[in-house]
Amino acid sequence: MQALTRGRYRARLAGGEADLHHVQALRHLVFRQRRGLAATGGLDTDRFDALCQHVLIEDLATGALLGCFRVAELADAAALDRCYTGAVYDLAPLRGMAGPMIEIGRFCLHPDHSDPDLLRLAWGAVARLVDAAGASLLLGCSSFEGADPLDHRAALALLGAAYLGPPALRPQPKAAQTYRFATDLAGQGAATRLGFAGIPPLLRTYLAMGGWVSDHAVCDHDLDTLHVFTAVEIAKIPPARARALRLIAEG
Repeated sequence: MQALTRGRYRARLAGGEADLHHVQALRHLVFRQRRGLAATGGLDTDRFDALCQHVLIEDLATGALLGCFRVAELADAAALDRCYTGAVYDLAPLRGMAGPMIEIGRFCLHPDHSDPDLLRLAWGAVARLVDAAGASLLLGCSSFEGADPLDHRAALALLGAAYLGPPALRPQPKAAQTYRFATDLAGQGAATRLGFAGIPPLLRTYLAMGGWVSDHAVCDHDLDTLHVFTAVEIAKIPPARARALRLIAEG
């Protein structure tokens, strides 16, 4: 992917170990340091970093890293078992889907920067990567801060009531600790406004593109988060939304 600019910001692929180090340091700040979680040497790392491309979102004037995410192109069914999402969800129901898939993970923005253009630029970069790969599905784990499902009851109830994926495509449980919110909170999704307010911004964007979620969540006590499988079928993105993303992707 060639560098993509929007206003004062640039999105580009990591070019080496120094870039990866900066990405891991920002992730540590966002996912651990600011939340008072156990230190990991100042870097957030895992075995999946080596299997991914990493996108940096920077301030053009200063070069400061303001956001990042990683991308894994899943070219065949076997790759589903090797990605991060496949480590915590049984993705076998997706094996019959045609075309490559793309996993997005470890998305974060610097806590001192909240310009909406950062998120727009990130999605423009995702659109470029999806088009380049000819991907049919975008997938990943959307994360709620706090691993206790009861802290997210309203949001999970809404997801279970309005945003579940097709039964034939929904991933099956695989992680050691899961919460079946679609079953446990059935009939409690009426408080739409309260529920939507509790949905993380990144997940809201997925849902606005026609995305859907699994029927259960994964409790990650190491990062004190609750993960919900999220997917967007590229062919089902609303046309107006798809046009807007490609306008950004064109730079």
